Amino acid sequence: MTTTDDVLSELTRLRAGDPPTHGGRVLSYVYDHGRPELDELVAAAVQAFLPVNGLDPTTFTSVAVLERELVAFSRSVLGGDSGVVGSVTSGGTESCLLAVKAARDSWLARNPGGQPVLVMPTTAHPAFRKAAAYLGVELVEVPVSPGSGTCGAAAVLAAVAAASDGGAAPAMVVLSAPSYPFGVLDPVPEVAEVTAELGIWLHVDACIGGWLLPWWPGEVPGWDFRLPGVTSMSADLHKYGYAPKGASVVLYRGRENHRAQYFATASWPGYPVVNPTVLGSRSATALAAAWAITRTLGEEGYAELVAESAAATAKIRSALGGIEGLTVVGDPAAALLALRADPACAPARQIDPFLLVDAVRERGFLLQAQPALQQSDGSWLPRTAHLTLTAVSTQIDSELVEALVAAANQVRGRSAPPPDPALVAQVATEGLPEKLAGVMSTLEAMPKDRAPAALVDLLAGVIDPDAG
Repeated sequence: MTTTDDVLSELTRLRAGDPPTHGGRVLSYVYDHGRPELDELVAAAVQAFLPVNGLDPTTFTSVAVLERELVAFSRSVLGGDSGVVGSVTSGGTESCLLAVKAARDSWLARNPGGQPVLVMPTTAHPAFRKAAAYLGVELVEVPVSPGSGTCGAAAVLAAVAAASDGGAAPAMVVLSAPSYPFGVLDPVPEVAEVTAELGIWLHVDACIGGWLLPWWPGEVPGWDFRLPGVTSMSADLHKYGYAPKGASVVLYRGRENHRAQYFATASWPGYPVVNPTVLGSRSATALAAAWAITRTLGEEGYAELVAESAAATAKIRSALGGIEGLTVVGDPAAALLALRADPACAPARQIDPFLLVDAVRERGFLLQAQPALQQSDGSWLPRTAHLTLTAVSTQIDSELVEALVAAANQVRGRSAPPPDPALVAQVATEGLPEKLAGVMSTLEAMPKDRAPAALVDLLAGVIDPDAG
C-alpha cells in the first residue's frame, strides 16, 4: 500500500524537475511578488475553501460575498462606477470567451439570423480566436506595424467600416491594454470614441495589464472604463494581481450586458441550473485566494509592487539599449518587453532572438521565444524573445542584465538553425530538445494551416498515457 508520505515524496520529486516558480528566473507564465507572507496567506485561504463548490452561491453564501467584493474592487481599479458589474472566472481565456459570448448574443438579439463579426488586431490574444471558433463568430484581423507592434485607430475603424458593408455593424471590436506579444497599447481612446457613437461593443483585454497600468509611473493613455466607449474588460487576478492560477475578472458596463454572459435552463427534471461562467461545479479556492490577496494588498500594496516592477523594467530596458544587434519592439507600456534583431545593424552584428533565448537559458533564465508571423497584408512581424518582468525582478535585475549581455555576445552574428521538417516527428516522439532554436525556426516556417496540427501532436504526445 502506498503511504501518504510516499505520495507527497513523489509529488516533491516531480516538482523538482520544473523550472523555479519563485525568484524571477522564469520570465513568462508565472508572476512572483517576492513576498513569502503572501504565499502563506494564499495557502491558508485555499485550505479554508477546499471543499466549497462555487456552483451555487445561494447555498455557499461565502462565495457570493467574495465574488461581490472582488468585482467591486476590480471595477474601482479599472475606472468603473456602480453601473459596471461582472464575474470572477477561471482565467483570461474564460473571461475573453464570455465577453465574446455576451457580445455575440446581444448582437444576434438585434440581428437575428445574421453573422456576427469580431474585429481585432493581429496581436489580440488567441483566446479570442478560440472564442470565435467555439461560438461561430467571424474574425477580421487588422495588421499591426512590425516596427511599433500596434496599429493606428484609422486601420481599426477602416476594418469596422469594411465589415459593416451591406449589413449590420460588427458585433465586437477587441483591443489590448497592452498586447502580450509586444507589450504595447492599442489605440483605445480613439477607437472608443467612434464605437460609442456607432453603438458597437468594444472590449478591452487588460488580462496582462489590468493590475499594472493603474499604478504605472508616467502618463498612460486612456484604456479603461473611464472611456465611455468601453463596453467590457478582462483582467487576470492570477497575473499581476498575484493570485494563484485560476482567477480572472470579466466586467461589463451595464447589467444587461453582463446577463448576456449567463446560461440558465429549467428544461430538465433536476435542480434549476444557472451558470454565469463556462464551468458548473467549480473550485472556490482561487476565488478565496484572490480575495485574500486583494484585501491584504489594497491599492497601496499594488502600487508598491508596480513600482518595483517598473524599476526593474527601467533598469533592464536601459541595459538593453547598450546591447549591439538587439532592440526592443515599439514602445512597451509596462513590464513586458519583446526583443528583436536590430534591423539597423549589419547581419554580422545582429542577434537572433531564438539563439538568445537558448543562450540565456544556459545562464539560468527562461525567456519566451515568439516566431515571426506573416499578416494578412503580407507584412511580417519579427521573431522575438519575450520577457515578462515582475515585482521580484528587482532582486535579480543585475544578474539578468549580465546574462542578457553575455548571451548576446555569445550568439551575435550567428543564424538560428534552418527549418527541419524531421524535427516535428522527432519532438512528437522524443519530446523537446534542450535547445529550442531549431524547433522554433521549424515552427515559424510551417504553413499556418499545418502548424496547429503539429502543436496538437506535440502536446497530446506529452500527456499520452503510453508516452515515454
